[in-house]
Amino acid sequence: MTAIYLIGLREGLEITLVVSILVAFLVKSDRKPLLKWVWSGVAVAAALSIGFAALLQFGVTRLSFTHQELFEAIASIVAVTFVTWMIFWMRRMARHMGSELRGRMEGAIQVGPSAIVGVAFLAVVREGLETSILFYSAAQGSADGARPLIGITLGLLTAVVLGWLLYFSAVRINLTKFFTWTGALLVLVAAGILKYGVHDLQEAGVLPGLNTTAFDISGSWPPGAWYAELLRGMVNFTPAPTVLETIAWLAYGIPVLVIFLWPTRSKKAAPAPASTPAT
Repeated sequence: MTAIYLIGLREGLEITLVVSILVAFLVKSDRKPLLKWVWSGVAVAAALSIGFAALLQFGVTRLSFTHQELFEAIASIVAVTFVTWMIFWMRRMARHMGSELRGRMEGAIQVGPSAIVGVAFLAVVREGLETSILFYSAAQGSADGARPLIGITLGLLTAVVLGWLLYFSAVRINLTKFFTWTGALLVLVAAGILKYGVHDLQEAGVLPGLNTTAFDISGSWPPGAWYAELLRGMVNFTPAPTVLETIAWLAYGIPVLVIFLWPTRSKKAAPAPASTPAT
């Protein structure tokens, strides 16, 4: 539930920030009557995301075991791709996201209400669909079907509360540090999701080595301990992983984490032009 809570918090705060930027732009420019179109776009995007999550959760149960394992493996790989793209995109575009959204909204206002709905919808639906597929991939293998739902709900509610407080300046958060640390944690979560996807491919017979374990500490591993549940939920640690699962986790987790945390080079400021003497 911890990993799914983190997904809900991270994705939810991104959605909340996007919506708050659009709302603040209309409020500060004395265009409050247009807020209904923004909320309409947000509502449609939320409904589509929830419907997509329900389709993933309940539609797969109709498949055969092999096809179900293949679908879950593909979903895991897609989720890892989304996570990787999202954390690097946010690191690169966070500073310019506000001005870009305000520019799109200004252009949409000139077109009409349908364009305003479209801007709000497109700004939210991408994050919503990402959240749906990440939730589905991270919730695979959960023995208690209610815990993933509780985790994602708590994460989204926390994000809404934080976004509301940020909007009214009741609380201040260093968003750069927040997205950096949550991004690093999501890299570890994504490594676990990829490991689960490799295991599904082995279960479906696409990849070999299902019975070839890298190590086995099942005899000394307490499955009910809190740290065991935390490691299993966050990084999908299992006491007897296969060789391919272990290689997949290490091959993705370590290099992506290093690249993500590697400090970016700041561009050198151009030299100021020489001042001309006053006449």
